Amino acid sequence: MSDTNANSDPAASFEPYRRRLLGLAYRMLGSMADGEDAVQETYLRWHAVDRDRVVEPRAFLMTTTTRICLDMLTSARARREEYVGPWLPEPVVDTAALAPDSHTELAEDLSIALLLTLDRLSPLERAAFLLHDVFEFSFTEVAGALERSEPACRQLAARARAHVRASRPRGTSAPTGRPGEIDEKHAQLMSAFVAACRSGDLDALMRMLASDVRVVTDGGGRVVAALNVLEGADRAARFLVGATQKGWREYFTLRFATINGLPGIIVDGPEGPVQTSAFEIDDDVVRALYVVRNSDKLRHVTAASPPRPLDG
Repeated sequence: MSDTNANSDPAASFEPYRRRLLGLAYRMLGSMADGEDAVQETYLRWHAVDRDRVVEPRAFLMTTTTRICLDMLTSARARREEYVGPWLPEPVVDTAALAPDSHTELAEDLSIALLLTLDRLSPLERAAFLLHDVFEFSFTEVAGALERSEPACRQLAARARAHVRASRPRGTSAPTGRPGEIDEKHAQLMSAFVAACRSGDLDALMRMLASDVRVVTDGGGRVVAALNVLEGADRAARFLVGATQKGWREYFTLRFATINGLPGIIVDGPEGPVQTSAFEIDDDVVRALYVVRNSDKLRHVTAASPPRPLDG
């Protein structure tokens, strides 16, 4: 089939690229909802363009999505200035659905730490880094997408790469196996963690936390959450025990899940997930905990197939 015939049906010719485009948009925006909006806008432009004149559909679609995301980041950053408390990306359970079909070091990394690092970059740095280092665009293609010179794009990507390398958690263990399958040691640690929070055993909880642990809670002003990042085992433990004892309801259920590639726990209420907690674990202690309680960010978690329930 010729390229002309292959592109004649806009939906059929677009669909093979959808996963890649959503993976790019989520990494750019930190939001599945916004990412899906960006991909939908890309499809509308693909539908409207003279597709017979598009030499390379992949480059056209990736470039279009990148530029849409850059535009969206302008308004997103304005909203972020008014955001209540710490901001975290929307949690993702099925990271395979956002894989970029490449073999780079960062191809499968959707960790919260990486996404937070990307969020601190300039939009152009983020785009150059993602296109080249994750999605394997050549710098010629990056330059075309960003409408910048190749040397400028190399500098953008290099600055971003340096920030990413400096910020990646040292030695943090990622779960093995398929999504939803949790390493047994991680499962035991998280079960003990929950038990200590619910029973109020501060000493036991502190033994599971690194001395310099960081706890980040995102409620977005919609639900109760810490308004600042909590640092240090003592402060974090007291907050976690207090929050659990005040906020736990008998109708809540818990289940294990991998959240952005990290071992985690989802708290479900009668109408769906009410909280996700992703754990960075190193040397059998929790070095960071990322808790999302903002209901707007949990809508995509509902569709995930339930992993095995958490004991206790």
